[in-house]
Amino acid sequence: MIHKHTRYYFGHLKDDIPAGIVVFLVALPLCLGIALASGAPLFSGLIGGIIGGLIVSWLSGSQLAVSGPAAGLTVIVFNAIETLGSFQGLLVACVLAGIMQLVLGFLRAGIIGAFFPSAVIEGMLAAIGLILIIKQIPHATGYDTSYEGDESYMKETAESSFLELFNAFGGISPGPLVISIVALLLLILWSTAWFKQQKWLKLIPGPLVAVVWGISYNVAARRFAPDWALSSQHLVNLPVAEKTSDFFNNFVLPNPGYLSYLGNPDVYIVAVTIAVIASLETLLSLEATDKLDPLKRLAPTNRELKAQGIGNIISGLLGGLPITAVIVRSAANINSGGQTRVACFTHGVCLLLSIMFLARYLNIIPLACLAAILLHTGYKLANPVLFKKFYQKGMSQFLPFIITVIAILVSDLLKGMAIGMFVGLFFVIKANYHAAISLTQVGSHYLLSLNKDVSFLNKALLRKYILSIPEQSTVTIVASKAMFIDHDILETIEDFLAAAPDDNIIVDIIDLHGKEHFKNHESM
Repeated sequence: MIHKHTRYYFGHLKDDIPAGIVVFLVALPLCLGIALASGAPLFSGLIGGIIGGLIVSWLSGSQLAVSGPAAGLTVIVFNAIETLGSFQGLLVACVLAGIMQLVLGFLRAGIIGAFFPSAVIEGMLAAIGLILIIKQIPHATGYDTSYEGDESYMKETAESSFLELFNAFGGISPGPLVISIVALLLLILWSTAWFKQQKWLKLIPGPLVAVVWGISYNVAARRFAPDWALSSQHLVNLPVAEKTSDFFNNFVLPNPGYLSYLGNPDVYIVAVTIAVIASLETLLSLEATDKLDPLKRLAPTNRELKAQGIGNIISGLLGGLPITAVIVRSAANINSGGQTRVACFTHGVCLLLSIMFLARYLNIIPLACLAAILLHTGYKLANPVLFKKFYQKGMSQFLPFIITVIAILVSDLLKGMAIGMFVGLFFVIKANYHAAISLTQVGSHYLLSLNKDVSFLNKALLRKYILSIPEQSTVTIVASKAMFIDHDILETIEDFLAAAPDDNIIVDIIDLHGKEHFKNHESM
């Protein structure tokens, strides 16, 4: 069996290694950008990417899914660091979240993604997209006042974050602004249909082009227009390892300080939030990846939860960000011709080698490039077309979507999701309420249909229909489509049968009480 698998993976090396390199080039700026947006050390984003590539790729049941730090967790991570008071507190929460995901996998909870309305999930992603845009504009404009502080989304309130956003337009630095605008235009150009059709251009990732542009601009500006060049605070700042021991010192390993956080209830709230959101994003990404897979392979969801759980435990223990399966990198893998998990593993190896030997070169990347990449990511998540699509679907879909977006923007991710779920549930109950029972009239004859499973929630509607039937009518009650009828519903129908003769109402009952056939022929 091992020999068979080895031969299978070696047979696809010619596809997987080039695809893995492309995924690495997409993932590198994203790992750095997501760490930046999370207010975490940039090195932590790369650690998360490495764990996703080297470890989760082999534990996962998916051949094509790529795991790493996700834009969907940036808000949670930043708020967690702020709430817990340190990055180390987040790492403890990340380990606990990984344990929870592992337990969920063993409990076969991979189906949980199906219980969240798509309108609420899409609303969450759209809100995250808008938050990314709000948070990255200060970096894109080179706003220097409180440069680290501008990463705080909703530091105290939504108002303070938007105030920071408007201030950013009053403190523009020309160099970062030029870099971010051109980088954004390049990313938009790279995502057009014409560019996607060019085989040789398709092999060059848009984020890589944006990074190369930013570096080239800054090198030229330093030589020919120093006033337009970037200062060191506007560049990536990774620790450079002079020797191997220095490299390993960059990892934040467990220490006795971890134990002090276990007594803080906020750690467990953060852990649950990370576990739920990371699991949902993973399951959604997995579903999307399976749809994109040319071979239409289906990945086992419970195994994926276990893989992500182990990945988050290791990432937290080594000082990395929480990770999920990520659709952007997975799609890049598929589009680049990746066939097996070796492509994802290759991207992890490239990430590891890059920070071991190329950190000094990564430090010349302008943060404005990463901001442009995240602005583009945010726009794709919160695309106006998405808002229009949900509006066209009707209020039952649009309201849960837009309320989730607004609730997350003015509160936080978990509260916003809870509000969105409540609104979504209301519309589900409302739809079920009206669809379960219908009353149609032809002359003096009425047809009362129990169209599907009828619960006590439909009792009020049934009473309303019964009361609307006038005297001296004929009524047929059909229950052939209902597999389950609540006792309260049966009781209401029995009360109607008992009272019908007083109003000279003739009632036929078909397929109620296990296919019994009752008939009431009371004369006038």
